[in-house]
Amino acid sequence: MRRTPSSARPWKAGLAYALGVFAVGFLFGTVRVLLVEPALGAAAAVAIELPLMLGVSWLVARAVLRRIHVERLLAPRLAMAAVALLVLMLLETGLGLAFGTSLEAQAEAYLTPRGLLTAIGQIGFALIAVLA
Repeated sequence: MRRTPSSARPWKAGLAYALGVFAVGFLFGTVRVLLVEPALGAAAAVAIELPLMLGVSWLVARAVLRRIHVERLLAPRLAMAAVALLVLMLLETGLGLAFGTSLEAQAEAYLTPRGLLTAIGQIGFALIAVLA
C-alpha cells in the first residue's frame, strides 16, 4: 500500500471530511426541508438540525483522522479545515444552483436568521477539523 505524503494528508483528509459530512447533510436537509420546515419554519428547522450536524461532523472527522493521519499541529489541521470548508461551500453552492437558486439569492440567504445559523454551523464544521 502506498503511503500518502504528510504534506498531502490535510488536503486528502479535508476532502474526505467534507464529502462525508455533505452526504449526511444532504439526507438531513431533505428531511428538514420536506418535513420539519413546513411545520416549524426555516430557522427553527435549522436550529434543530445544527447540533445533529455538528455531532455528525465530529464523528466523521474522527473517522477520517483514524484513516488519514494529520498531525495535531495547527498548520496541518487548519489546512484540513480550509480544504473541507471550501469543498463544502462549493458543494452547497452547486446544489443550490442545481435546484434553481441563484448565487445572489444564496448570498442573501445568509442575512436571515436561518442563514446566520447555517454560517455558525459551517464555522463549527471547520473548527471541528482543527479540534478533532
